[in-house]
Amino acid sequence: MTAFRSMGRIMGTGLLAAAALAAGGCSSIRDSRGFIADPTLTQSVQPGIDNKQSVQAALGQPSFESQFGEPTWYYVSSVNERKPFARARIGTHSVLAVQFDAAGNVSSVERSGIDKVAYISPDSDRTPTLGRDRSFFEDLFGNIGAVGAPGSGAPGGPGGP
Repeated sequence: MTAFRSMGRIMGTGLLAAAALAAGGCSSIRDSRGFIADPTLTQSVQPGIDNKQSVQAALGQPSFESQFGEPTWYYVSSVNERKPFARARIGTHSVLAVQFDAAGNVSSVERSGIDKVAYISPDSDRTPTLGRDRSFFEDLFGNIGAVGAPGSGAPGGPGGP
């Protein structure tokens, strides 16, 4: 009888340890992407006071620059959270847009967050193309006989050299 009790305690301890390991594996993984925002530095950029050199000294290279319109530097910061066996979700997201005038001085600073993120879902896994839909075998064997066909002017066909 005591052997069964000690066996039960061992199994109970083993189950408790397995549950603790399983619960530890369920914590989420945080993944920072892009610019790592420091609130003190991002708040220090002021219109009319800073210029391109001072912004670059404080914040570093931007994530990307505008290609059209007023020169604007964008600093994009995102933290993704992922639980095991699940898709990653955006936890926090911020964009700092620093706009410059023609002289290179800061004209405006705009901050936006996750409210501006657009979630899109593609219609399907195929991209529509113009033209006729062809099957695999039509693609594979479609050119047989096309080389040297009549009227193509290629060697081997009628009227060719």
